[in-house]
Amino acid sequence: MENGISTITQIIPPNFYLILSSLLFCIGIIGVLIRRNIIVVFMSIELMLNASNLLMVAFSSYRSDGAAQVFVFFSMVVAAAEVAVGLAIIVMIYRNIHSIDIKELSKLKW
Repeated sequence: MENGISTITQIIPPNFYLILSSLLFCIGIIGVLIRRNIIVVFMSIELMLNASNLLMVAFSSYRSDGAAQVFVFFSMVVAAAEVAVGLAIIVMIYRNIHSIDIKELSKLKW
């Protein structure tokens, strides 16, 4: 009996996963380059990380190899730690300069 993940990837071709992951990654890049809000930039970075994780899981399932899925699990653990540290830094920046605009970070130079 096959597991549910491999049967799903047999129904959905890997090209669709590649297109979806590329689209999510491009949205993340646009969010990082265009937006000035630190929280939106932070969320865009997380979106790019999740797009790469989605692609790794899709190709791992397509090839019936679980090694990349284990790597994605550890990547998600590191991303959770990154979120905790990043949000703490954003809160401290907001307490010091009362803004989360990236342009306002130049006040923290000295």
